[in-house]
Amino acid sequence: MSGEPSQSNDPPAETKPADDLLPVEVEAPAAEGDGAVAEAAPVDKVAELETKVAALEKEKKENWDRYLRSAAVLENLRKRQKREAEDAKFESKGKVLKEMLPVVDNLERAIEHAAKSGEEVDAALKPIVEGVQLVLRQFTTAFERLEVTAVEALGQPFDPNLHEAISQQESDQAPGTVVQVLQRGYKSGDRLLRPALVVVAKAKATEG
Repeated sequence: MSGEPSQSNDPPAETKPADDLLPVEVEAPAAEGDGAVAEAAPVDKVAELETKVAALEKEKKENWDRYLRSAAVLENLRKRQKREAEDAKFESKGKVLKEMLPVVDNLERAIEHAAKSGEEVDAALKPIVEGVQLVLRQFTTAFERLEVTAVEALGQPFDPNLHEAISQQESDQAPGTVVQVLQRGYKSGDRLLRPALVVVAKAKATEG
């Protein structure tokens, strides 16, 4: 009949099973800007490292400054303790020496008086004078061992750190020169134990 569809006698085409299909890898399209991110990553790492290095350098400097301050504090403390120990030693030693100085002064005055008397000194007194001289030499030797020295004064320019002026006297010597020592001064090491009492020269008055 003309209205019925014609049937083909050809055999149906064979269809390959799905397992025989080869997988095809398809690369995803590169997102716009991925290259810029990849390039920026190392730059960010470098900046981060530089920041860390700067922080470490700052911390190193602060630690060094703290060390220097601590070392200065310790050094000042050591110096102050040493100075205080020396002051205490000098004060203790000075008290004893100052008690001895008037004795030495009297011995020197006795010998000076005997020397001025000359031949007028009685023969019986000579052994006494010699005994006084011996005691004075013993004091002098003891002072040397204790690093006690007399202050240079006679003929020296007046020094307020070493001398104490009692009066002034007209003299041919330059004004300000010590022309007379009334009491010897002493030093203990580099420190003044007692100033010398002196008379200082002044210019002679001009005749009118």
